[in-house]
Amino acid sequence: MSGLAIIGGSYAALNLAISARQHGYAEPIRMITDEAMAPYHRPPLSKGHLLAPCPPDALALRGEAFYAEHGIEVLLETKVLAIDPAGKLKTARRAIAFDSLAITTGARARLLNLPGCELDGVVTLRSWADAEAIRQRLPDIENVVIIGAGFIGLELAASFRKLGKTVTVLEALPRVLARAVPQRLSTFIEAEHRLRGVDLRCNVRSVTIEGLNRRATGVVADGARCPADMIVLAVGATANSELGAPLGLVTQGAIAVDNVGRTALHHIFAAGDCTIHPNAFSGTPLRLESVQNATDQARAAGAAIAGVHAPYASVPWFWSDQYDLKLQMVGLSHGADHEIVRGSVEDRKFSVFYLKSGRLLAIDSVNSPADHMLGRRLVSQRIGVAPELIQDPQFDLRTLAKAA
Repeated sequence: MSGLAIIGGSYAALNLAISARQHGYAEPIRMITDEAMAPYHRPPLSKGHLLAPCPPDALALRGEAFYAEHGIEVLLETKVLAIDPAGKLKTARRAIAFDSLAITTGARARLLNLPGCELDGVVTLRSWADAEAIRQRLPDIENVVIIGAGFIGLELAASFRKLGKTVTVLEALPRVLARAVPQRLSTFIEAEHRLRGVDLRCNVRSVTIEGLNRRATGVVADGARCPADMIVLAVGATANSELGAPLGLVTQGAIAVDNVGRTALHHIFAAGDCTIHPNAFSGTPLRLESVQNATDQARAAGAAIAGVHAPYASVPWFWSDQYDLKLQMVGLSHGADHEIVRGSVEDRKFSVFYLKSGRLLAIDSVNSPADHMLGRRLVSQRIGVAPELIQDPQFDLRTLAKAA
């Protein structure tokens, strides 16, 4: 049996398989993952798992019956060691043949080259197993140090504070979420975390991990010691692109694909966090780490494998839950020449609209889901809008959506 082999058990893996079937692909499909679980929801792991544990079956994207009904064979705890582009995958147990191949291997937590990272109590978060290991330690944890103030670091900080833990967040850059959001939203989020008791330190230049008897006991940051029962490394992610490197498919550390997820080897596709792709909204090749990108890119790749051309051109969108804040972002704000706030920052319900030359680039929303949902449509159309209309609380944004 050949057919389609999919490496990975991610959002991208599942949606690619579904899309291929929906577009008429009738050959065998095998999904091969090194995890013990079929594809599952990952955002809850940093957003709520510590507060309300999610069992594996509650996180599953689809049940066993779905895979059987759609003829998708799922091979768990199976690691692909190498790809023979002639049509074979090498695993520890056997070779797996394919006609078409999709690489949906996602990304892994980036590690720091620091002495002490190998100590017990230094953790990362990418999988259910990682989240469950952290949760199991909670009764013995009082002080947590999180290195990195990106989305995962801040979401975990919020969860730990809700549990009454003492939390210190260390960030090398001048502000939190510096690579993800502009200054205005960053400043707001920093203030919220400090208000909830997080010891948040930016511009940290020197970090050393201390330990005793092979267990982490604290972090020294710029000469100041922070006691820690747990140290979380949350400094970004590295694309799992190693399988594509020997085939010449890797660019800037990720697997390069076109707008239907096809690599330079036309029978090999890729989708999700492990890829870099031409993005219509950035104007340059981009690697996105988001459920939206993994899902929409995979749908385009699955269609292409089935012989249907449906290019990926979705507007990027993201979200983050921290305390009682729902942060939602649509579009890419880089290059904006105008920022307009709509709503009330004091009431913690507002949106920031980003324009360039009078056209809408992006919207960042806090507790304003209606703005975000409209924004997906407005930003995708790059609609032109007058700033005074956005600022006017009486103006109905749905008018713009109807016009678009």
